[in-house]
Amino acid sequence: MSATAEKVSVTVEALREQIRRLQAAPRKYLAALRTGVEAFDELLPGGGLPLGQVVELWGEAASGRTSLALRAVASAHREGRLCAYVDGPGELYPPAAVAAGVDPTRLLIVRPKTAEQLAWSAVQLVRSGAFACVVLDLTRGPKGGGAVRLSPAEGKRLMDAAGRGGSLLLLLTAPEAPGDGMMRLRTEAQDDEGLSVEVVRSRQGGIGSRAMVPWRALYPELAGGESPWGAELPPAEDVTVPELPREERAPSEGHRGIMWQRPGRDGPMPSLRASLDAGTALH
Repeated sequence: MSATAEKVSVTVEALREQIRRLQAAPRKYLAALRTGVEAFDELLPGGGLPLGQVVELWGEAASGRTSLALRAVASAHREGRLCAYVDGPGELYPPAAVAAGVDPTRLLIVRPKTAEQLAWSAVQLVRSGAFACVVLDLTRGPKGGGAVRLSPAEGKRLMDAAGRGGSLLLLLTAPEAPGDGMMRLRTEAQDDEGLSVEVVRSRQGGIGSRAMVPWRALYPELAGGESPWGAELPPAEDVTVPELPREERAPSEGHRGIMWQRPGRDGPMPSLRASLDAGTALH
């Protein structure tokens, strides 16, 4: 074998070894998923939600956490990628998701029957690597239970799964049950102004940063500065219902009984005292 052939053989073998190491190592992507909400994306250190990590959206009910998660899902769908939603409360409203840009044909909705199955389901979905974004809603448990708090072991399994699968895992948590994400964002609705988002915890820096997301940026379909709950209903018009004629029917013998009356209802029942007295006299 010539020197040139030996050099090519060594190079090919080195490439094969490097490919084997990359395939065996956890998949990590230096990429972020942009939601398209400019104020929100600029707040994050990487210009978007980091793939391969766990991000926690932490806030009160109606604080905008679900809306932000749906915008992230819609962004992944625009790129032709799949997403999954582990719906703990079982209250995800498909029409609202579609209005936020979610493609229902690219969204897998999982509704476990018990709170213990929530984290397990998310681990399997994230670890598979088939979904660009997985949302885990822990704000309430199945069958009307309270907020679900992850154990330290469950939190570690979720972070390991996200790192290996390369997916973004979004935790939706309540104030009384914070999760264990690598990044925690506090969400708070500010009346008609919009949604306030603050970086509470982050390994990439930016702790304490805050941004105000106008409702119109979060809900592009709104026009004229209306609140996200829609405009007031127009006043109801007066409707006149015509009087329907009633047809008089002749009484029926089978229904009206003796003398065209129903004893005890339309007329008094005849007295039986005379018959009883006559029977007593015979004895």
